[in-house]
Order: sequence, then structure tokens, then C-alpha cells
Amino acid sequence: MKRLASLVVVFTLMPASAAWATELDELLEQSREAAYTAEQIISCSTPDGVRYAIVKIAQSNGEIRMTSTVAGDVQVSSGDGGWTLSRQGGVISSALVDSEMEPVEPLYVVEDTGNTNFLGRDAMVHQLIRDGVLRAELVFDDETGALVAATTFTANGDTYCERRFVSFDSADPGLESNDLHETDELQPSSEFETLLPESVAGFDRLDLYEDEVGFRFAYYSDGFFSFAVFETPTTVDLPDAKTVQFGEGAYQRSFTAGQATYVWETRSGGMALLGDLPPDLHEAVLATLPPSRDPGILRRIWRSLFG
Repeated sequence: MKRLASLVVVFTLMPASAAWATELDELLEQSREAAYTAEQIISCSTPDGVRYAIVKIAQSNGEIRMTSTVAGDVQVSSGDGGWTLSRQGGVISSALVDSEMEPVEPLYVVEDTGNTNFLGRDAMVHQLIRDGVLRAELVFDDETGALVAATTFTANGDTYCERRFVSFDSADPGLESNDLHETDELQPSSEFETLLPESVAGFDRLDLYEDEVGFRFAYYSDGFFSFAVFETPTTVDLPDAKTVQFGEGAYQRSFTAGQATYVWETRSGGMALLGDLPPDLHEAVLATLPPSRDPGILRRIWRSLFG
């Protein structure tokens, strides 16, 4: 569970997109190349209540470092196409997400809705529309290209999450490359069998990973929203979770600011999903993954004895 908790923090703080060479990806890439320091507020209206966090950000030279009230002393650092997570100076997990897929038709229509003023600076507002539905509104700083505000929506138009900078300094913080490029990184692999499908409810599987102890996960994206699905030989514990029912299966669910986490049992082990997608997409995504099933008393005893 320690390894899963580490990855929970990463996906909470590091929204990512697929490199599909679309207008949206170009905007996000420009934001990743900006240099600045900022403080960000994240507020999300979830089915289980409001979730809130404050994040401090420093970005420069392809590196981004974040600390958050969600995780206390946890620091996240990322470079071009990768991330690493450290706590108290020690690296916990790292990986690369770099899709080998051929470019596809963009799923999102990007509409330029005009200029605005954000924190006393000129900015541009863009709306993201998929299948005729407004899914996000993004605000980019004109001078730096930094993404300074983002609001995501459910299919019925309700606000799901708001992320916005409350302070912004465009001076280069002068970050140096650190442990991200000096540690052993998880590399994508397709040399093992997996129950994780290539496509999940309109989200494409970009990469598969397996670590040295057989912990497997896949990374999915539709070009803006993203999530990871974990496949483990044992069940996954999620403290303070709420039990929800989808179809015939029971799932444990927990929300933090900007992220939903689900865990469930299957006949062969445990599953977990972590992602930033709005709640109205959750059931459709879970329905295409290995279903929640009671493994039976004998398998429960075996897992409790041997893991």
C-alpha cells in the first residue's frame, strides 16, 4: 500500500496530457516550458463533499516542483515527459509517460473565447469541448504561456474542479535538474500479459509499466483528462473510503482535491484507479475494467497468508 500511496500523490498534483500533437497539447506544452513560482488553490465539488488544497509551485528548465497541503512534506518533481516523487530527501517512485501511439484526430475542440485579466496580467481564455459538451475552461498567461487557471465540468454543466493561481511571479526560479534524471525510472513495457484493455470508455492506454516486484499499472488519457489503473496480486486498502455500488460490484472510493481513487477486489487480486476525470465518467470507465468480484473464502485465506 505504501507504493500505491506514493503514486496517489503524484497523480493528485501532476495533471498530464497525451502527446498527440493537437492544439490542446501545444498549449499545455507551452505551459510546461514556462518559468515561474506560484501558489495554487484547488477546490473540487465531489459526490462525497468538497475537497480543497493549496499547492506551491516552482517551474524552470523543464523541471517542476510542488508541495501541497494534501501530502505535507511530500515534494513532486517532473521533467519533460516524466515525474519523480520524494519525501524527506528520498526518492520513492519515478516513471516516464511518453506514448508511442501515432497521432490521432483530436478529441477536443479548442475554442478561443477572448482576452481576460488574471492577477493583473493579460491572459487568454480557451474552452475545451468534447462531443459537443463543455469539459474545461483554461486560462493561459500571455507573457509566459503558463496555465494559471483551469475549471473542469461534468456533462450536465456543473463545475467539478477549479484550479487557480492566487500568486504568480514570472521570474525564473532557476531550478536545477535533480533526482528525476539520476534514479532508476520505471520504463514502459509490453512484455507481460495484463487484464488492462487498450481502450477504456474513450480513453486510450498510452503506456504499461511493471516494477521489480510485479506491481503493474497502465496510464490512460483522452488528451486532457487522465488516470492510472493498477493491477496487484493482493487487495488494496484505502483508509476512510466510502463504499459505492456500480452494477453488481462494490467499490471503495475516496476523493482528494483534483483526484478520485477507487479500489476493488477481483477474482485474481486487487485493482485501483486514480485519476482527474469528472465523476460522470467514473461508472463508464469502471464498467470496461476487470469487474469487482468476491474472490471467495479460500482465496481470501490464501491472500492473507501469502499475500
